[in-house]
This record gives sequence, structure tokens and C-alpha cells, in this order.
Amino acid sequence: MQRTVLGTSVLDDGRKLELVFAEPGDAEAIAEVILDAFGHRPPVEPPPPALTENPQSVRAALAAGFGVLALVEDEPAGVVIVSISGVEAGVHRVSVRPSFQRHGIASAMVTVVLEALSLRLVQRVELAARAEFPEVLSWWHRHGFRQVARAGTSLRLSQELPVCVIAASAGDTKQLGRRVAQLVRPADLIIASGELGAGKTTFAQGLGDGMGVTGAVISPTFVLSRVHPCHAQGPALVHVDAYRLASAAELEDLDLDASAAESVTLIEWGKGMAEGLSTDRLEIDIRRGMDPADETRWIFLTGIGPRWANLRADLAAGTELSQQ
Repeated sequence: MQRTVLGTSVLDDGRKLELVFAEPGDAEAIAEVILDAFGHRPPVEPPPPALTENPQSVRAALAAGFGVLALVEDEPAGVVIVSISGVEAGVHRVSVRPSFQRHGIASAMVTVVLEALSLRLVQRVELAARAEFPEVLSWWHRHGFRQVARAGTSLRLSQELPVCVIAASAGDTKQLGRRVAQLVRPADLIIASGELGAGKTTFAQGLGDGMGVTGAVISPTFVLSRVHPCHAQGPALVHVDAYRLASAAELEDLDLDASAAESVTLIEWGKGMAEGLSTDRLEIDIRRGMDPADETRWIFLTGIGPRWANLRADLAAGTELSQQ
């Protein structure tokens, strides 16, 4: 079967993780993953509808939307099913088999789902969660979802989807950085993600240029962080590279809190360890295609918290880039 691959990575135990669009032929395996994951949760009343899934219901759900399947060494390990209605979407049956949990698979699946929805011009996504599982609610909160409604123990969570900007060249990536520079203010936190060579530092250069800071903005891989004061009255840019850091504790050792209130802090490679620095943050994920000669980048910008609630409108007001 020829699959559409959405992303690949290596788990912390060395196994290969591949994220693909689910096919109708995967329905039986998907149903098994869902039943295994939800069946190992503590029992609640009423029981979750996920426990009634079967291959027929899965095929119907895939036909009405799409699914993302996580394969670990080609073995089905996790799944997310998505429904779409206009500019809104629903996320359902987020499942990881117990034997594959605690490897970041759920986070990886949700990330590619949100990005896929952004490319389809969806603006908002919702999901249902149970109040009986506070650790699950906390996990969704860390991923930018907020409660918007409640009926008994059933909670409805929602999130504005990332803004996707297509940058055809490195110059476009820098221009987006300059545009974001017009929006930032002291105490802002920006977390930039993307594989090696994706363009994180290129974006940082545009941000620094737009903010009017001093010094060449280059990757601070070996010094870990650099402070770039502003030429005029604006905030400084604190540029951090967390590539060589192993944990959030090591990031805390950099004592970023000392300058956070007066500066804009940009952390490359900070996903998974820098989120605790602020409940309000701008997350930037830069993706590139398979052809190394193609400079096109798909840049996903996600505003977390009230500070960035108007991100989509604010960017649309000034950027000349191709925005999805």
C-alpha cells in the first residue's frame, strides 16, 4: 500500500515512528488500537462511546473526514480520527496503545493533525474530554486547548488552528519574521521548531531585523543564548538554542526569567521543554518538502493564550506572504 507520509521521527528508545494518513484498509487495526487504549482507562459512567468502535464505524468516520495513523516499526501504535464541517473540525478517538505510551506519539499525531487541518483552511478545532481524567485535561491544556462548555462530566475543549504561511524562499521566511516583529512586545515567548535546516534561525534573523536589535542574529548553538539589545526603545531579543539541552531543568539553568519581563525570548528547539516558561506564547513550526533544492517552507504559527488570541487577524493585516 502506497501511503501518504506526514512525518517521521525516532523515538527515545531508537524505534522509527511514521505518521501517515489512514486508509479504509486500516479500519480493523484502528479499531483495535482504540479499544486497547480506551479499554485500559479507569472505568467511568457512562462508558465512553469509543468502546463500541468496530471496523465498520471506523470506515464510516474516515469517509466523513480523515485519520492519522502512527506506525512504530510498521506496527499500528496510535490513531486520531478527524471530522470536518466548513471551517471547523472535530478531533476524536485520540488513542495510543498502552505498550507505546509515554514516547510522545500522541503529541506527534495531534501536531500533524492540526497542521493538516490548517492546510485545509480550517480555523477552529474542538474535542470532547471527561472531567474524571484531570491528567488528560491537563495534557490538552498544554497543547493549547481551552474549555468552552460543560455538560455534566463531559467537557468541550477548543483551539484556534495554526496560521499557515507559505514561504517560497529564505527571504520570505525573513519577511515573516519582520512581520511578527511588528506584533511582539516585552515578555513575549516564541518557541521555534523544525528539523535541521528548516529555517528557524532565518526566521530569527528577520525577527531581529524587524525589532531593530544589535548584533548578528546567528544560531547560538554553542553559547546556548545571546542577548541582542534594541537600537531604540524597544525590547531586547533573547535568542536561545535548546538543541543541546536534554530537559526543561537544563533550560531553567539558563535563568531566562531574569530577562523575560523586559525582553522578547525566542527559543529554537524548545518544543517539549520551554512551554512551562509562559502560559501565553507563540509557537512556530517550520516544515520543508522532501526535495533539498526546493526552498519552499510551510510555516505554522500557533498562538497560545489570550495574548495571541487575535494572531490570525493581526498577521492578515500586514503580511504580503501567501497565507492559508
